[in-house]
Amino acid sequence: MEYYNWILAFHVMSFISWMAMLFYQPRLYVYHSENANNEGFVKVVEIQEYKLIKYIGTPAMVATILSGTIMLFLNSTILHSGGWMHAKIFFVSLLVAYHISLEYHRRKLLQNPHYKPGKFYRIYNEIPTLLMIAIVILVVVKPF
Repeated sequence: MEYYNWILAFHVMSFISWMAMLFYQPRLYVYHSENANNEGFVKVVEIQEYKLIKYIGTPAMVATILSGTIMLFLNSTILHSGGWMHAKIFFVSLLVAYHISLEYHRRKLLQNPHYKPGKFYRIYNEIPTLLMIAIVILVVVKPF
């Protein structure tokens, strides 16, 4: 347990990095779909989309899940402290599914930049915000 707080700090930093990607990636999709006729712009955005999800988002997601799993292993009693941790794990699994869906949408946009309109991605961009709010409330308030 000597290193628990260090792992917790790493977990929080990883989560922040992951959330930054989850917030920004759909915004790039808005730019991509709304500027599909500007070939030079789209090429730059495609590079940004790729690097953001592959070099920042996915490693941050893995680090978040790995550090969270290590903390649960080191302090398994937290699973018996109420249902809040189970709910948190559920919402985190939804974030993982959302992350995977972003890669799906990125690949679809490569094939057809008119795949979905910018408005779709603006709305889709709100999902990680709602999940983050639920996760933070569960961790800080522990309502049940």
